[in-house]
Amino acid sequence: MQAINSVKGAYVQELLGKGIREDHRGAWEYRNLVIKPGVLPNAEGSAQVDLGNTKVLAAIKMGVGTPMPDKPEEGNLMTMAELLPLASADYETGPPSPDSIELARVVDRGIRAANVVDLPSLFIEKDKVWSVFIDLYVLNYDGNLFDACQIAAMTALNTAKMPKYEDGKVIRDANMPKLKINNMVTSCTFAKVGDRIILDANSGEEAVMSGRLTIATDDKVLRAMQKGMRGAFSQDEIEHLIETTFEKSKELRALIVNSKSD
Repeated sequence: MQAINSVKGAYVQELLGKGIREDHRGAWEYRNLVIKPGVLPNAEGSAQVDLGNTKVLAAIKMGVGTPMPDKPEEGNLMTMAELLPLASADYETGPPSPDSIELARVVDRGIRAANVVDLPSLFIEKDKVWSVFIDLYVLNYDGNLFDACQIAAMTALNTAKMPKYEDGKVIRDANMPKLKINNMVTSCTFAKVGDRIILDANSGEEAVMSGRLTIATDDKVLRAMQKGMRGAFSQDEIEHLIETTFEKSKELRALIVNSKSD
């Protein structure tokens, strides 16, 4: 298997050196993107995102908790990611891996920095607030989990309903209002292979990349950036990638807003 991977990697690198991608996409072109909101009826919000052969699931659950000491009148937001063994032979059961922790933190950072969830609206009463849990599950890995999970989390939040809290009980019924959302954020993840930079790398391209850069934006503001691996990006390259992200984010937000459940 190692020899096969080595041959495949050399082939991908050779193609990219000629400005060609194995699946014939342009450098800044996403794979086919399918967004399916509302796939989990028992969650407050949910969405499955298929980005090429990469498949991820986001689920929103809410519960009553204690506020953070420095923000006593704001709700809590927590994001977790699980790399399921069924998604890749490289994933194992057990404690969260460094990759799953990084994935959750990158998605969480974009959502927090863009003030997506209206945390003050989650205040219930003294020492009681709503806690919003974003759980991300990788169902199949074929590259670019960051953008797929960001889209899934944002879609799930955008369609989430908020339970009621009455007489010390959490009530979930057909009349639950929508979770209050202030903003919408998406990300674009770029891979550097040799001197080439591409958007939305598949697993073969990720296997030979030297650097990765994820940029999260809303419609006006750069909200977060995360660089991975040792490969470097020049200032001119980063400025160009930020511009590209703003352009692509318009398309991604439109797809999220227009997505519909089956």
